[in-house]
Amino acid sequence: MKNITFFICFFFFSLGFAQDRIFIPEMSKTTNHNVTINGSKINYSAEVGMQPVWNKEGKAIASLHYTYYSVPKSKTNKSEERPLVISFNGGPGSASVWMHLAYTGPRILNISDEGFPIQPYGYKENPHSILDVADIVYINPVNTGYSRPTLGEEGNFDKSKFFGVNADVSYLAEWINTFVSRKNKWLAPKYLIGESYGTTRVSGLANELQNQHWMYINGVILVSPTELGIERDGPVEIADRLPYFTAAAWYHEKLNQEMQSQPILKLLDEVEKFTIEELLPALTKGGFLSNEKKVEMARKMSRYSGISQEIYLQNNLELPFNLFWKTLKIEDGYTIGRLDSRYLGLDEKEAGIRPDYNAELTSWLQAFTPAINHYLKHELEFDTDVKYNMFGNVYPWDRNKNNNSGKQLRQAMAQNPSMEVMIQSGLFDGATTYFNAKYTMWHIDESGKMRDRFHFKTYESGHMMYLRKEDLESANADIRKFIKNNLPKSKSPIKY
Repeated sequence: MKNITFFICFFFFSLGFAQDRIFIPEMSKTTNHNVTINGSKINYSAEVGMQPVWNKEGKAIASLHYTYYSVPKSKTNKSEERPLVISFNGGPGSASVWMHLAYTGPRILNISDEGFPIQPYGYKENPHSILDVADIVYINPVNTGYSRPTLGEEGNFDKSKFFGVNADVSYLAEWINTFVSRKNKWLAPKYLIGESYGTTRVSGLANELQNQHWMYINGVILVSPTELGIERDGPVEIADRLPYFTAAAWYHEKLNQEMQSQPILKLLDEVEKFTIEELLPALTKGGFLSNEKKVEMARKMSRYSGISQEIYLQNNLELPFNLFWKTLKIEDGYTIGRLDSRYLGLDEKEAGIRPDYNAELTSWLQAFTPAINHYLKHELEFDTDVKYNMFGNVYPWDRNKNNNSGKQLRQAMAQNPSMEVMIQSGLFDGATTYFNAKYTMWHIDESGKMRDRFHFKTYESGHMMYLRKEDLESANADIRKFIKNNLPKSKSPIKY
């Protein structure tokens, strides 16, 4: 699981190192717009720009592409005190395009209510954007979006400065410090939001910003979180898969009539109880589990997942994700998606242990790519010949060295009594499953002393839950409430 989820959307087909197209390392373009959110008209400015990354010697070693939405200063709005949301997507080689153009920003994709692409491609107003309560900056790490490193005389650069769990956090924190200073936002309450690998990124950033830049964070939002360096190999990792299997099977109506008739969350409560109290102890015994008990577990897992008992026994109760995606709807002639199992794919052969491709990702790229390229150029008037990298080459990524982002987040929370964390997970996400996200939350602070500062939300969709219209509204409402409830109370001391 650790190796699977870490490289969410990590593809090597983008020629991210190429720099033969000229880019300007420092520039910006500002335009003015409006959007109606929850019935109220909001006037805002959109700044698209390039801001350098400085090394310790004050030399620019890269330039990051960002888009910053802010509400102008007025009698009722002290812009320097208005909350700031700092947004990242994942990959780690993914542009910050997904939440930008489909979730929290003032414009969203023109897609179906369930999140599927429709033509003509494009975008529209987002009536649920959180711009009514906070300014937002979307940041593209090196080799994503228009962001690029500064190349040396031989066309090379030091990859170790950017491509790794800790290097990523270090240079991005420096960049954020410069951005906050330039935009006069030091007095503003600050929130970090990350999706997928972006949750590893913002968990580390919360600690790095507080301890290296003395920039204290009010809240962290983890959308479809990874493991955050918290170990769970072996029986725990295997058992944690089952609730997701149940959710996907329920969606595709592969369970018995009794379970199909239950509300999904009620059914998952039952499956979670079985997973923790029966399945995990059984898996812990490994090859010394009695044959009778092994058959019993296979029967129950089959019942809860729609996959045959025989397949579970053939795999010693460890059903691989790939085989589940390949097998659940094989009788109907389809595979199901990884990041969002509501999506269907068509394989050339029914035989095999994994789908030919990620059905959901190809669907998303079909809608996002034309929209973001058109939006930046024609509405935000940022024109460049540099290629917009939906996915960029960040190889080799140092992924095993000291990934302690979960514990770093805990340390930041301990040092800052006002910091809270919200986790948002889609029930049909097979890459960073909702139950795995629960496990992560349970083990960030094993003392249990900060449990009331964690908030867990689920949605009936996948990895990008906001693509579904109903969840777009509710998930943004959850962020809006999280920010409002967490804003510092006037003259109230921050202390234990």
